[in-house]
Amino acid sequence: MRNFVFHNPTKIIFGKNTIPGIGAETAALARKVLLVYGSGSIKANGIHRAVTASLAAAGVSWVEHGGVRSNPVLSHVHEGISLAVREKVDAVLAVGGGSVIDAAKAICAGAPADCDVWQFLRGKKGIRAALPLLCVLTLAASGSEMNGGMVITNEATRQKFGTHSGLLYPRVSILDPEATYSVPPDYSAWGAVDAISHVLEFYFTARESDVEVQNRLMEGLIAAIMAACDRVLADPRDYQGRAELMWGATLALNGLTGAGLGMVGFPMHMIEHSLSALYDVPHGAGLAVVVPGWLRWHAQQEPAKVARLGRMVFGLDEGALPVTATATIDHLRRWFAAGGCPTSLSQLGIGAADIPAIADNALGLARVWRLKEYSKERIVEILQHCQ
Repeated sequence: MRNFVFHNPTKIIFGKNTIPGIGAETAALARKVLLVYGSGSIKANGIHRAVTASLAAAGVSWVEHGGVRSNPVLSHVHEGISLAVREKVDAVLAVGGGSVIDAAKAICAGAPADCDVWQFLRGKKGIRAALPLLCVLTLAASGSEMNGGMVITNEATRQKFGTHSGLLYPRVSILDPEATYSVPPDYSAWGAVDAISHVLEFYFTARESDVEVQNRLMEGLIAAIMAACDRVLADPRDYQGRAELMWGATLALNGLTGAGLGMVGFPMHMIEHSLSALYDVPHGAGLAVVVPGWLRWHAQQEPAKVARLGRMVFGLDEGALPVTATATIDHLRRWFAAGGCPTSLSQLGIGAADIPAIADNALGLARVWRLKEYSKERIVEILQHCQ
């Protein structure tokens, strides 16, 4: 196990009837906040009313900035930054899923900055200050509620880039599983795929191999997330299923799974970000296509680890490692499909002729993330496994 520092400053408040506590938590940090949310579903399900009532009771005023898209875009972030500066807010409150939280993080970083926030995402500038962020989570998926990462799409350049900073960890995140009861089946399944893919990125790209505690932790998380998703798809109001899915997705990317692994990469996310940037594919849906394809490519280089995943998580053992590895990938792909996820580029309406352009687009993020081993030729090869 490699040396590591695990420090996560986010306060998690988990469970039923916890949303009314957001006012008191916010008042400890700010008197005026920018309230960031998405398409307006939080108004239909009553969460907006509960949040604003709590803020008002705590004496906190707010300015609203709705309209975050499922792949949050830079122009909307710019509008939020201008609004935050003009209104002189003390903090940002994100009410939504990972897209809303990521947009809020970009606003937090951009408001006090002397450069365009896109410079941070391009890796050209480092974040030196940020407004405090609080969250009320409404979708189990990204883990953004307990990490310092954010991903934003520049619609002008058609690039979807991500970055990380210790200054972007939310101060407080409220996780009430009942807030996810109204999440439709497709987004519930896509969220589970996103969470699983976060774990798989660490599991397969770790430089350190002798990490049994981490391997078992990651294998257990994958199994638990899959089981929770099955429960949620069978009964959207299954509280225990929603709770396990929500907490599992948070644990998948809060720093714990990567502890002791050394350098890791996120190649599956790097490739999927180009699908989202070019075709506005929902992130989890794109990952359901990319993950099996990347695993098919990876199994040619390292069948033993893919086979281990099959043995430990799915109970598969076909004898020969390559055969077990193939069975593992097929099992995972069938599970994605059973949840209603696309599992091929063709199901996304993307043809083989588009693959070189996708690879060209992905190279930009590969450079920013220092994934030097991912040439255009390699990305093309992986995408061919995704057809």
